[in-house]
Amino acid sequence: MYEKTFPNKRFKHTLAFLQKHISPSEAILDLGVDNPFSKIMKENGYTVTNTKGEDLDIDQRALAEGNYPVTTAFEIFEHLLNPFTVLQNIQSDKLVISIPMRLWFSPAYRSKTDMWDRHYHEFEDWQLDWLLEKTGWKILDREKFTNPVKQIGIRPLLRRFTPRYYIVYAEKVK
Repeated sequence: MYEKTFPNKRFKHTLAFLQKHISPSEAILDLGVDNPFSKIMKENGYTVTNTKGEDLDIDQRALAEGNYPVTTAFEIFEHLLNPFTVLQNIQSDKLVISIPMRLWFSPAYRSKTDMWDRHYHEFEDWQLDWLLEKTGWKILDREKFTNPVKQIGIRPLLRRFTPRYYIVYAEKVK
């Protein structure tokens, strides 16, 4: 996915948000396969275990294995058909999740060559908030941020000031 470039601004923002809320002493279950950002987390002192690429809509056993005080899900939930049951079955007490936001000037992303690289959900912030609330999570912090691209055009111009990503820190309601 990142053969030529890394989304450096997004990674820096995500790492700063993670460091604000999660101590490196807390083990993390990161939903999704090992990826460039999970490597960045490890380089910054976090103990991270990734899921193995199983279809989390169908197979949620990884959520119950191990003892992880924190679960992270960075740009994962937009790919799931049923993020509701995934959120219900997370065993951790803390959650850091980010999503690309639905953009009014752009259709839902869909790779024509990679079946896994498609967005079933294009969330607005309130939709993710509601989903978290209904599945037993309390949001304690949230941020939106842009991710400009170095391209010319109307969409790249709009992305300079339209928030593209939404990141949330939540704790399980007891």
